[in-house]
Amino acid sequence: MILSAVIPCYNVAKHIEEVVSHLPEEISNIIAVNDCSVDDTESILLRLQAQTTKLVYVKHEVNQGVGGAMLTGFKKSLELHSDITIKMDGDNQMDSSYIHELIKPITDNEADFTKGNRFRDFSALKTMPLSRRLGNLGLSFCIKAASGYWNIFDPNNGFIAIKNETLRSIDLAKLHKRYFFESSLLIELYYTNAVVHEIPMKANYGDELSGLSITKAFFQFPPKLLKALIRRIILKYFLFDFNIASVYILFGLPLVMIGAIYGGVNFVKYASQHIPAPTGTVVIPTLLITLGFQLLLSAVNFDIANYPKRSS
Repeated sequence: MILSAVIPCYNVAKHIEEVVSHLPEEISNIIAVNDCSVDDTESILLRLQAQTTKLVYVKHEVNQGVGGAMLTGFKKSLELHSDITIKMDGDNQMDSSYIHELIKPITDNEADFTKGNRFRDFSALKTMPLSRRLGNLGLSFCIKAASGYWNIFDPNNGFIAIKNETLRSIDLAKLHKRYFFESSLLIELYYTNAVVHEIPMKANYGDELSGLSITKAFFQFPPKLLKALIRRIILKYFLFDFNIASVYILFGLPLVMIGAIYGGVNFVKYASQHIPAPTGTVVIPTLLITLGFQLLLSAVNFDIANYPKRSS
């Protein structure tokens, strides 16, 4: 089995040699993508390449972001006819000793894609910076809804492994080139019906700096996730398939909207006249909204229970 580790590198001169040296012997190819670093990353990688035939050095002339570096690494891994591709960050935040556990569900044919989960161990959770902890928890639910993978708890974790057979079925052009990469990968995996497992692990947080701004993520991620959610609902429940959840959405959404509009218009009408609204104008929108909400809740329940999984 051919295992390839892709390492997106941007100004990681301080850590990259340690990352490469700690990779397991089973790794056949170490694909280091220099994403236009301005420090000594390139000279270190060239020196390491001279020391081992495993290291494949790729250089970007223009910075493309972590997603762009991973796309280059994915394509190179496919060219090398790898069976599994593993993502390892160049800043030494990922413990390579977990690689065996990460790829085991794939080699055992229990999953097509695996990723780390830093939230299973409370002691490990306490080592995570508070800003990252809050940011991950805040985005976690939104990414679950947008991707359809309700079984994962740490969707922003970039420590991943993917079966190359699954990688070939993904439209790589739809993957985001910046920090939305991990989320967009999950979103596109859903359309291949890929089975995703999480592996409990600790993360290393040292003196490295993250290029992702919490404020930027707060404002940029939600619109992308909302667009992905709407796209998933349309494709999954109205184009690729039509099932009971489709019926729930088809009736539930209009009922909520009609009830809200009808109730809102009448509220403004009677409030402006300073007279009590008739019982019917209060009861009818309440019933419509309640019934519609129950139908939509049933659709959500169906969606949560039907994330991609191996049939027993």
